[in-house]
Amino acid sequence: MRDLAGRVVVAVPLLVAVLAAAYFDGWWLFAVGAIAAIVALHELYTTTRPLRPLVPAGFAGVLLGLVGAELGGAEWLFAGLLATFVFAFALYGVAETRQSGTVTIASTILGAFWIGAGVGHLILLRDIGDEYLGRLSIFTVLLAVWAGDTAAYFAGRLFGRHKLAAIMSPGKTWEGFVVGFAASVLVVFFALYQDRDQFLEIWEALVLGAVIAVAGTVGDLFESAVKRDMQVKDSGRLLGGHGGVLDRIDSLLFASVAGYYTIVALH
Repeated sequence: MRDLAGRVVVAVPLLVAVLAAAYFDGWWLFAVGAIAAIVALHELYTTTRPLRPLVPAGFAGVLLGLVGAELGGAEWLFAGLLATFVFAFALYGVAETRQSGTVTIASTILGAFWIGAGVGHLILLRDIGDEYLGRLSIFTVLLAVWAGDTAAYFAGRLFGRHKLAAIMSPGKTWEGFVVGFAASVLVVFFALYQDRDQFLEIWEALVLGAVIAVAGTVGDLFESAVKRDMQVKDSGRLLGGHGGVLDRIDSLLFASVAGYYTIVALH
């Protein structure tokens, strides 16, 4: 019960803050996203310190990408993130490190694209269509990820028996995945049902829910694989016993990208 209460205390204020920023749009969402991205990237680079990532290059690439997403859309998001290659190569030329250049630069770029693209696509989701559709899109993705994670957690704790990925994440079960999958699909269905004739049809909403559910799970497992490789339990301690910011947004980083391109393809 204490663990549950702690999760609620941590999760609810974060969700409310992000939803509020998404509602008001503009630079509010950018500010919240940039703070989350920088903190999460710091946690990742701390976790992967043995790989000697070039931290300033990663920070510069992510911030440039997020500014590009806010001002110019998807093309400028990726232009900013691609600049991480240049920053990392330039820094490696003057940095004093014994680590392989391939490993150092690759770990830098991994963080920038993983976290920068994930947060950047939340900004892109908010800019889909007009004011109403943009708000509807980002709210739907955020709530679907949150509902899926929450339902999977409870189902896994209550009756989970069969391991989903025993090596990468021993706590995840197939039972939790199925319940979380259903929760995400239901949230998307109900969120978009009223606009089924103007935005996404019913079958398209169901496809979007399925994509978000699968992408969120893969995102969670991806971070678990990185932490296992680095032999750490949590990405950070900012949120107390519930880990770091990266631990809380890992599902969203994959789901935001998948959700954005699914909506673009279907709409």
